[in-house]
Amino acid sequence: MTVGNSGNASDLTSHLAADSHDLIQVRGARENNLTGVSLDIPKRRLTVFTGVSGSGKSSLVFDTIAAESRRLINETYTAFIQGFMPSLNRPDVDALRNLSAAIIVDQERMGANARSTVGTATDTYTMLRIVFSRIGVPHVGPAYAFSFNTPQGMCPACEGLGMITDIDVDELVDRDLSLNEGAIRAPGYGVDTWPWQIIVAYGFDPDVKLRDYAPAQWEDFLHKPPVKVKLGANNFTYEGLVPKIRRQYLGKDRESMKGQARAFADRTVKLVHCTDCDGTRLNEAARSAKVEGLSIAECSAMQISDLAEFVRKISDPAIKPVLENLRSTLDSLVEIGLGYLSLDRESGTLSGGEAQRVKMVRHLNSSLTDVTYVFDEPTAGLHPHDIQRMNGLLLQLRDKGNTVLVVEHKPEMIAIADHVVDLGPGAGAAGGRLCYAGDLAGLRASGTLTGRYLDHRVGLRETFRRPTGHLPIRGATLHNLRDVDVDVPLGVLTVVTGVAGSGKSSLIHGYVSGREGVVVADQSPIRGSRRSNPATYTGLLDPIRTAFAKANKVKPALFSANSEGACPACKGIGLIYTDLAMMAGVATVCEECEGRRFTSEVLSYTLRGKNISEVLEMPVAEAAEFFTTGPARVILDRLSAVGLGYVGLGQPLTTLSGGERQRLKLAVNMARNGTTYVLDEPTTGLHLADVDHLLGLLDRLVDDGNTVIVIEHHQAVMAHADWIIDIGPGAGHDGGRVVFSGTPAELVATGDSLTAVHLRDYVNRP
Repeated sequence: MTVGNSGNASDLTSHLAADSHDLIQVRGARENNLTGVSLDIPKRRLTVFTGVSGSGKSSLVFDTIAAESRRLINETYTAFIQGFMPSLNRPDVDALRNLSAAIIVDQERMGANARSTVGTATDTYTMLRIVFSRIGVPHVGPAYAFSFNTPQGMCPACEGLGMITDIDVDELVDRDLSLNEGAIRAPGYGVDTWPWQIIVAYGFDPDVKLRDYAPAQWEDFLHKPPVKVKLGANNFTYEGLVPKIRRQYLGKDRESMKGQARAFADRTVKLVHCTDCDGTRLNEAARSAKVEGLSIAECSAMQISDLAEFVRKISDPAIKPVLENLRSTLDSLVEIGLGYLSLDRESGTLSGGEAQRVKMVRHLNSSLTDVTYVFDEPTAGLHPHDIQRMNGLLLQLRDKGNTVLVVEHKPEMIAIADHVVDLGPGAGAAGGRLCYAGDLAGLRASGTLTGRYLDHRVGLRETFRRPTGHLPIRGATLHNLRDVDVDVPLGVLTVVTGVAGSGKSSLIHGYVSGREGVVVADQSPIRGSRRSNPATYTGLLDPIRTAFAKANKVKPALFSANSEGACPACKGIGLIYTDLAMMAGVATVCEECEGRRFTSEVLSYTLRGKNISEVLEMPVAEAAEFFTTGPARVILDRLSAVGLGYVGLGQPLTTLSGGERQRLKLAVNMARNGTTYVLDEPTTGLHLADVDHLLGLLDRLVDDGNTVIVIEHHQAVMAHADWIIDIGPGAGHDGGRVVFSGTPAELVATGDSLTAVHLRDYVNRP
C-alpha cells in the first residue's frame, strides 16, 4: 500500500505547477475521521477522490476544502449581511492555501417548492417567456405575462400552482352505509350529533343507503346551497356536505389541526388538476399566444429533447441571442441525460441524481472561470451510456479553466481523472489516511484496495437459479410505459436496467412495490427527527438499554436519551439549537452534558467499563465485538452484512447518505424469509470492493428463499444476476418497452440494446 504522496504525484504536480499557487495545499486535515491528512491538489485539473464508504472522502472534499472556501467568502460580506447568514465554523485543519471560490453540486434533492420546476431552476422557462413575449401571436405582453409566479400570468383559480385542493367524496362518506349506520366519516358528524340531525331534518331518510339516493338527492346532499330548516322549535341552516367541510377544513391551517381532525383532513383533502387551466398554471391570455402553432404551456409540457428540436426551427433576428442561449441550455440538458424530462416537471419530484445534473446545467454556460466545482458521485442514477456523456461535461468544465473535484467510485470516471486521491485504507476509525495521490497508472500499481479493484470484473454466472414462479405484470401504462406485459421471476436475483428515464422505476415501483409481501428498501429519507439514529431505528437500543439496566440494577428508561435519562439542558439531543427566526438556526454543543446527551447520574453507570454515551459513539463493527451474543449481536451482524460497519450507533439519521439509508432499511427487513425485496440502485455510494460484498448479501437473501429485484446500472450487478429485464430502448417517449427479458448470458450473446453493448464490453474486457 502506498501511504502518502507517491512519486507520480510529485511528478504530476511539478509538471502542472510553475509555483505553489497552482496547487490547493491541505495541511493537517482532521475533520471527522481524517488523521492529519496533508496533500497538494492541482488546480484547473480534474481530481477524483476514491476510497471505501466512510474512508473520509467527503470529510476532506466537502467538510474541509469546500467548507473553508465558503466560510472565507462569507467573511468578505459586511457585518450586517453576515448577521443574516449561518455561522460557519472553521474546519479542523492546520492550513489551507490557494483556495478558489467553491461551488458544491451535490445530490441533495431540490426544495419541494410547488412553484419551482425544471424550467425555472435552469432559467430555460425564463428564456422561453422572453421568446413568447417578443414573437408570440397574439401579442400578450412582456415576459412576466407568461409567468405562473406573477399575478399577470398565473391562473386565477389555482394561483399558478396547476393544482387545487378538493374534497375526496369517498373519504368523506361511505356510500354503502346509511346515515343511521354512520355514513358520514367527518369528525363531529356522528349519529345524533347536531350536524347529523340538521341533515335528517332537511329530508334525508336516515335508513336509506347513500348509494340508493336519486341523482337530485345526491346533489343536494353534497352541494346544496344554504337553506333554512326547522328542527324542533328552532331554525337552522342546512348546507351541502362538501362546501361545509371545505369551509371547515380547507379554510384552516393544516398544521394547527390536531388528532382526528388532522387525520381526517390529511385523508380527505386532496390535490387535483385545476380544470380552469388544465394544470398548466397559466391564465387564458398567456395560453393564447402561439409560436409556430404551439403555446408556452404546450412547449413546457414537451419532452426536453423534442423541445430542443422545436426551438431549433425558430429563427428571428430580434431574439437571436435569447434563442442561442435557450438552444444551448436545452442541448446541455439532453447531453447530460435529462432529455426525457419536461420543463413543467416540479423540481421536488426529481431524484438526487437528476437534481445534481439539473444544478450542473446551470454552471455549464456560466461566464465564471477559475472556480472550484465539487461533485458528489455525479454518476448516481446513470446508465453506463450516460456516464460517457457526464464525463464529457466534467471535462468541459475543467477545460474552461476550473478546478473540478469529484467524489466517485465508478472506474469509468476514475479513468478520465488528471489526478487521483485515494483515502482509506478502511472506513471510520480504520480510514482517514492518505493512501495514494497521483495519476491513474500509479494508482493501478499502488497496491491500494482501489488500485487492485480498478480492473476487477464480475463474471457471468456459470449456472442460473431457476424461478420458483412468476409475478405477472400486464398492461402497465404508468408514466411512459407502453402497455408493458412482463413476468418477473420469483426466487431468483432479477436486475431491472435501462438508461435513465427509460421506465424502470415506473414498472417496479408502480406495479410491484405495493403488492403484499413486498419490502421496498430505497434511498428516500427515513422518517424521524434529529433524535433518530441507527440504534433507535433498528431496535438495537432496546437490548442495549436492557443490558445496562440489568448490570446496574436500575430502570431501562434511564438509558434512553428520549426518556428519563436525558440531559435536561439539551433534552437528550447533545446540541442546543437556537432559532434565529428569519436567519438559519445555529447548533452548539450542550455545555451541561458536553454533547453526551445523558445526565451525569446515567453516565456514571457502566457496562463492561463503558457508559451508554461511549457505547452509542461506537461504530457498528466495534459494537459487534462488545456485544458478542443475544439480540444486539443479531442486529449488529445484519448492519455489518449490508456494509454499515463504519456507521456510529448514535449517528443522526439525517447525516446518512441515500445509499446508507437504503442499506439501513434492508438490514431492518432482513429477518424475514419468503419475502420479495425491491432495491433501488443499492450500489450508490459503494466502493468497487464493497459491491462484491453486496452481491454476496443479495445471494444470501435469495438462497434463504427470498426474491430480490434490483433496479441497477452497475455492470457487476447485471453480470451477477439470474435474470435481466431491460427497459428502453431510450428515455421518455423513446423508452417504456421491454427490450429484453432473459439471462445475462443471453443478453451478452444476442442483445442489441445499449445495456447489451455495455455489458458485453464489461464481461469481455481483458
